Amino acid sequence: MSAGLFALLDDVAGIAKVAASSIDDVVRHAAKASAKSAGVVIDDAAVTPRFVVGFAAERELPIIAKIAKGSLKNKLLFLLPAALLLSLFAPWAVMPLLMLGGAYLCYEGAEKVFEALFPHQAHSHEKKIKPDSDDPKVLEEAKVAGAIRTDFILSAEIMAISLAALPEGSFWMRAFALALVAVAITAGVYGAVALIVKADDVGVALAANPAEYFGGSLSRKTGKGIVLAMPWLLRVLALVGTAAMIWVGGGIILHGLEEFGVGAPAHFVHHLAEKVGHGVPAMAGFLEWLVSAIGSGILGLVLGFALIPVVGKVIVPVWRRVFGQRKSPGAK
Repeated sequence: MSAGLFALLDDVAGIAKVAASSIDDVVRHAAKASAKSAGVVIDDAAVTPRFVVGFAAERELPIIAKIAKGSLKNKLLFLLPAALLLSLFAPWAVMPLLMLGGAYLCYEGAEKVFEALFPHQAHSHEKKIKPDSDDPKVLEEAKVAGAIRTDFILSAEIMAISLAALPEGSFWMRAFALALVAVAITAGVYGAVALIVKADDVGVALAANPAEYFGGSLSRKTGKGIVLAMPWLLRVLALVGTAAMIWVGGGIILHGLEEFGVGAPAHFVHHLAEKVGHGVPAMAGFLEWLVSAIGSGILGLVLGFALIPVVGKVIVPVWRRVFGQRKSPGAK
């Protein structure tokens, strides 16, 4: 009987070792997959703060929480199972869907550029696609919905890159690794966004530190510096976020065209990037990335501008006719 018990305990210990090894594999693969998608993650973090600009300070964290919840729902309930199932049964469908999302990112980014260059025409376009309401709650809901839509596209890219980076293995190992990537990236991105948008409140609190407390003078100077710097930081992030949507969207389109046999645009950008990089070997990596980003951005901007009238005059009217007045794919 004791021998049987020891054999059972030995089996349990063996199972525990296998389980621990499996968990270690999942974590290791998830970390590698996350690293592969780091560029898009940074773009996601740069894009998101612009969605909370203009709201009262007390609404900033609740809005970020809503977007983070929607982002996690996107990844775990929709994108993760869709990515796994498509990779198993319809891998040919992944690229067309990513290209559709890339076109949406191009449109979103180009719309911001259009607004900066042609504010009057942009205002007319916005009236067509925004909800017809001055209710702050309705506008907040529209802003959150727009942020979640944009996040959905960036998250799809993150999950696709992460899935491609995972080694061949069991369905459940890949599923758990992707779930870990989804949770870790969402927590990291929206934690960083929360810190960014609330940094000015921290600065105000530091600036109010009485002089008699230890470090009061340094604290007040630091707080004032943060308060003065935050508007500029948010403007820079807004510019980077807009550029990120355009170059990520354009990059998806460029890669998709190459996948479908239209490789000339991608080859031209790649050749130009290599040529510029070879001209300055000390900065070759950075210059090649920069030229590739600019090439993708130019394609994304052209496509985005072309889509603005299509969205305003075709897609939104059809969408509203089918689904109702307030719900439209372009409303933000």
